[in-house]
Amino acid sequence: MEIAVISAQGLKKHSPSTLFSHRLRSFITLSTAPPYSCRLANEDKRSHLYKTKVDDEGGINPTWGDKFQLPIDATFLCQRHSCLYLQLYTKRLMMGQTRLGWCQIPAADVVDGLLPVGSVRHLSYRLREGDGSRGQGVVNIAVKLEGSFPVVCPQRPLISDLTLLPEMGLCQTVIGFPVTMLPANGWVSGECQSSIWSGQLGIRF
Repeated sequence: MEIAVISAQGLKKHSPSTLFSHRLRSFITLSTAPPYSCRLANEDKRSHLYKTKVDDEGGINPTWGDKFQLPIDATFLCQRHSCLYLQLYTKRLMMGQTRLGWCQIPAADVVDGLLPVGSVRHLSYRLREGDGSRGQGVVNIAVKLEGSFPVVCPQRPLISDLTLLPEMGLCQTVIGFPVTMLPANGWVSGECQSSIWSGQLGIRF
């Protein structure tokens, strides 16, 4: 699977605690394994961690445009609890990195509407705080399946499938929705899926 981390918008600007901590220098990490704060029971925690470049200029509306190739198979897409885990950080000059928010990308979001293989799906996700409550800001990504996959209909994760650790009041899946137009400097390859789901939009605020 190819995933492009395009941009974020409306991020919360942390109050400066030192002279050098007021500027957002944001980057995103991406993995197929849950972060320490939210584990699936019997989950294999071995997974490569992907990281975007640091945006020094975008402030609360950073852009990256970084693409990653994630080695996944049909098993990952078929399991109802399979997710990509995205975390957003700001890099501080004096005190290391601080997490600004996180979200989960269910395999169902990737597969839904991604036929034929090779088409592109644009999704936007509301960030969450460390305890699972609503955060501030939205992350925009694009995904594309490559190779041959069987037709699968993965189910969304159930809360009962998750093991909650103390930091998380609720490990809640953040559902995204396909955007209706490509960003001006967007990532285009194949066919963009621009249809909107019937009923309410699938973004959880």
